[in-house]
Amino acid sequence: MLIASISDIQDRITDSAVLTVGAVGYAAIGGVINDDALSDGIITTDELGAYLEAKELVLNHDYAIASTAEQLFMQEHAAAMNSLNTAVDNLTAATAVVMTAVEVASIASEADTKPEQVELQGMLETDAYSLDAAEVNEYNEAVAAVENFAQQAGAFMAAANNDDLTATVDNYAAQGNYMVGSYTAITYTQSIDEFVITWDDSGFGTGFQGYLTPEMKNATEIYAAGEYINQYGAMPTQ
Repeated sequence: MLIASISDIQDRITDSAVLTVGAVGYAAIGGVINDDALSDGIITTDELGAYLEAKELVLNHDYAIASTAEQLFMQEHAAAMNSLNTAVDNLTAATAVVMTAVEVASIASEADTKPEQVELQGMLETDAYSLDAAEVNEYNEAVAAVENFAQQAGAFMAAANNDDLTATVDNYAAQGNYMVGSYTAITYTQSIDEFVITWDDSGFGTGFQGYLTPEMKNATEIYAAGEYINQYGAMPTQ
């Protein structure tokens, strides 16, 4: 998120530099540049806001080396939540594109006269009111990203709260003479309920399986939670 926001600002700076050279060149020979001709060099409020938000996330993230499994899992939870927030933003943007296109359905349902049908055709010929494969793919990928990061964040939080799992990981690390937070990789696979943690550069990971089964949530439960949050503004008390 930080890299992307900085990249956007860098693009503005690059555009500004090139446009400035061109503007000065035309000014010298009597060329009159248009109003807003250099607007591509302006850093927008949204771009500044995205940068400041990303910077805050980096500053607030705990990069200290975890000394316990609980700390390890909570650090991974925080990182996954940051990625989830970005994924939700991307999904919101992709949904807006799709929603604009499908708004044509109400007009299509009422287009029973020639003028209305011609209007419908005109709308479908515009980019805003039609969908293409790229837009649908972007939306689908955004949904998949939300699912992935929500699953990972939830798993890491559940792991941090699972005393049996954290004790097992702590004991394993102690026996192997590893500092828990010096791991080089960690993955979680929901379909087999397994964490794999690697503590060295050999690429060999140790699996910890079967600890989170009671915390699994299916689509029906997730949908019900979404409806509850939409109505009451928070998750139900457990």
